[in-house]
Amino acid sequence: MTTASHSSIAPNPVGWLAKAEHWLDNKGKPAWIIATVLAFILFWPLGLALLAYMIWGKKMFCSSTRSHGCSFSNRRSINQSSGNSAFDAYREDTLRRLEDEQKNFENFLQRLRDARDKAEFDQFMDEREKIAKNLSDEA
Repeated sequence: MTTASHSSIAPNPVGWLAKAEHWLDNKGKPAWIIATVLAFILFWPLGLALLAYMIWGKKMFCSSTRSHGCSFSNRRSINQSSGNSAFDAYREDTLRRLEDEQKNFENFLQRLRDARDKAEFDQFMDEREKIAKNLSDEA
């Protein structure tokens, strides 16, 4: 006799849910949409739950549901070399130029804000001076 006897353990519900999710992921976004529509037809709370899972699980807004959690880790990093030195130099030059343009634009916006603040402050001071002058003329 062995210490481990046959036990009647119910199938793990998480296991079949994970298998169903994996199967739907392999079929793509249309399978998720069809499953949601069928769930609404059969039992509307189930359809609502599936829709909420798709939205909060970000399955609805991913370009591909095949990558779990919509991770884009397979994409090439901007700093990683492409293997073509001419292209890498062009990319670095373009990125540097764009960063300079962004800094210049942010400086321009700051100057506009400063000018607007100064104009508003000058207007406030002029109005305050007029009020003070009117009060002194009335006295």
